[in-house]
Amino acid sequence: MKELVLELTAHDIKVGDKCGYKAANVTEDTLFIVDNVPVGFYLKSVDGAIKQLLAIANKEFRSDNVPKSEMNRVKPLGKKDGKIVYDRITQYSTTLGSIAPALHMRRPYASISSVHQKKSARPFIKAMLLLCRGAEPLMQEHLPEIYLKQKEVIKENVGEQWQFSELFTSSISNYNIAVDYHRDTKNLQDTVNCIFTKRFDSTGGYLNVPDYDVTIECGDNSLLCYPAWHNIHGVTPIQIQSSEGYRNSLIFYPLKGFGD
Repeated sequence: MKELVLELTAHDIKVGDKCGYKAANVTEDTLFIVDNVPVGFYLKSVDGAIKQLLAIANKEFRSDNVPKSEMNRVKPLGKKDGKIVYDRITQYSTTLGSIAPALHMRRPYASISSVHQKKSARPFIKAMLLLCRGAEPLMQEHLPEIYLKQKEVIKENVGEQWQFSELFTSSISNYNIAVDYHRDTKNLQDTVNCIFTKRFDSTGGYLNVPDYDVTIECGDNSLLCYPAWHNIHGVTPIQIQSSEGYRNSLIFYPLKGFGD
């Protein structure tokens, strides 16, 4: 695995800014190093059982078996007969595991995603739980110190009933969603997210971290583990190449707000 030392780069990007197109400059198995300490890694493609679980989770997520929050993005394609023609791109997401309290939404309590109550979603939930657990030995192998620290942080800050696994509280799966620059401020510190990607006939949808001028390709069957609470980051625009094209991210993360 290649080691990449991340060095701070000056930029004027702020939270909320749009993430424009950027070419990927991380396209192979890479261990990210900051101040001589590994902080994350990228695997171009997982294999074996974890690859099979990813395929199952992705198939179920895209099916009608799983409830989703839907949205539509309108993209201008150009003019035809003097009129602007638009392409409507379907986007949706699904959350699993624990949902933290949100006082600004008048929800001062933690809860479990309602998807868990849907019988048809059980194969998806099972595949995601197994996929989550499959990521843990990869973290232990490539980020042994963070792996142990994250287990400790979860144990100390998250009640057992809110744990999605020993390392995470929650999961979100996104279909064709590119995200503006943000920092995951609701995540527990000293932890990493695990981001699996499935895609077909699509380009873009790369994760950009401007602090280090790094853009990670997030290829099909890839896994990225990175401390999303630490740096602002965004997802570059997704270009769908055919009617069958898509780019999905299946993400596991540890949230604050789940004490006993």
